Amino acid sequence: MTDLPVTWANATLKELIAHDGIFTDGDWVESKDQDPNGSVRLIQLADIADSRFVNKSSRFLTRERAGELNCTFLRKGDLLVARMPDPLGRCCLFPLEGDERFVTVVDVCAIRLGSASIEPRYLMRAINSPSVRGMISALQSGSTRKRISRGNLATVPIPIPPLNEQRRIVEKIEAQFDEIGKGVESLQTARATLSLYRQSLLKSAFEGRLTADWRAQNADKLETPETLLARIQAERDIRYKAALDAWQTALTKWRADGEKVKKPAKPKRLALLDTVPAPFAIPADWFVLSVGSLGRVETGATPPTKSKENFGGDIPFFKPTDLEAGVDVREAREFLSEIGAEKSRPFSAGSILVTCIGATIGKTGLAGVDAACNQQINYIEPDPNFEPRFIYYQTISPFFQDQIKDNASSTTLPILNKGKFSKLPAIICSPTEQAKIVQILDARLDAAARLETEIDAALTRADALRQSILKKAFSGQLVPQDPDDEPASVLLERIKVEKAERERDAKRDRKLVPTLPPKTRRPTLTDLIKVLEQQKTWISASKAAQELNISDGASSDDVETFYRQLKEYVEGGDIEVERRGDEDWLRIVKAEVA
Repeated sequence: MTDLPVTWANATLKELIAHDGIFTDGDWVESKDQDPNGSVRLIQLADIADSRFVNKSSRFLTRERAGELNCTFLRKGDLLVARMPDPLGRCCLFPLEGDERFVTVVDVCAIRLGSASIEPRYLMRAINSPSVRGMISALQSGSTRKRISRGNLATVPIPIPPLNEQRRIVEKIEAQFDEIGKGVESLQTARATLSLYRQSLLKSAFEGRLTADWRAQNADKLETPETLLARIQAERDIRYKAALDAWQTALTKWRADGEKVKKPAKPKRLALLDTVPAPFAIPADWFVLSVGSLGRVETGATPPTKSKENFGGDIPFFKPTDLEAGVDVREAREFLSEIGAEKSRPFSAGSILVTCIGATIGKTGLAGVDAACNQQINYIEPDPNFEPRFIYYQTISPFFQDQIKDNASSTTLPILNKGKFSKLPAIICSPTEQAKIVQILDARLDAAARLETEIDAALTRADALRQSILKKAFSGQLVPQDPDDEPASVLLERIKVEKAERERDAKRDRKLVPTLPPKTRRPTLTDLIKVLEQQKTWISASKAAQELNISDGASSDDVETFYRQLKEYVEGGDIEVERRGDEDWLRIVKAEVA
């Protein structure tokens, strides 16, 4: 840690707690202990953010059950530290009021400073600072779910200035963070406005308003819908006849060569042009086709994964996660061989890829290379008379995205099959106007993307500035020191002395209490820790209870002793708990290390 000013001192979290404070884990409250009609709210990990209480959970238990579990009730001003990610060690002040109305879960550490002269807001900011958070991360443990034990958390050193300086630091941090927050809010508003601008721009493009003036100036140069449709169909017929003639030639050669290789596939005729009603008002010289009329429409396919010969080539195999690039999808996480691509319905560059199943339904990309895709994607390989980028921009427009969602199956996993996808409406204008629309959209959307990049960079700088402020704050560089302030070492010594005095008083009082003869009861339970040491691996809580001679006929005292021991060892980091189905399983942490 950086050298501190002479009036500062380092102290562990445990050393900062006064004699009347607390430093404890939350309570082990299982599902069976909870009651939605209870009056005691169970604060969750999800409620805790960096220096902010989120207040989102809604789990409860009764006051009676909280008492039976010997729960620790939270108070306004307590510090809550998350002992599990993400991020690990995040801390906030508990802001809610109410006597015996709030408890928290076992993976949250509750800190109540008590009468100690430590500013709670200062300690919260210190725990959330980069240096302290780094030390907490270094002390995490666990094979599957990382966490920091309360015992390790107690050893984390915190830089402590004099009390008055703590307050000055907090005021300075909050003032500077407020200014940064205002800037961040403006940036986020601008980002949201950009998103609305994109949607408005696309809506304007496919309602005909974006090129209204251009269309009026070039009305005599544009094909009528009837002429365009007739030309498109005629060109398709010519292309199909040429493909059919080529197939006949290949088939004749295949037969002459003894039919030794795979038979040439007969070309498929594209669907007839199918005009459909417009979903909204469009210009008089525009028309609407079904998606199936735009060209070849297919659903991707995954070749058999057990056959290694299908994979490892150089043909990109796109999945929905690869469509992030949007207008120019080239990079894939997986590749097919030539053999694998034949089984996956490959397509050419310029095809429009639309996710039609799952949570990301509607996610779209424009292929920048010849490729293939999996069965989550329907693709359009458009006719030469349809500009690929024009079709792509249309598929990401608000009206088309709404069509996708409205026509998908209304199940837990939404699906839009190829049949329904092919019937969706697509707005069409002349190829010349398509090119003009693409030109305008390219320019304006590129400008919006550049501005969004600048906003994101500014947001990153704002976060870095916050971290820089915290670094200065907890190294003594944010506010000047006052030589008249009581040094932190004196403050910490006072906490230590008062705590020691209270402990001596308590010990003396215990000696004055007359010793009562032991009550007649069952033999003393074998210590829980010994049972787990002998087990040396995971054991169910019920099995552990049996090993301690606790069965259905055990007394309530025995049962309470078992759960009290278990809670103490979990809080102390000696026992690890893992929920499996409806039962907790236990394992001694020392056995894992050994």
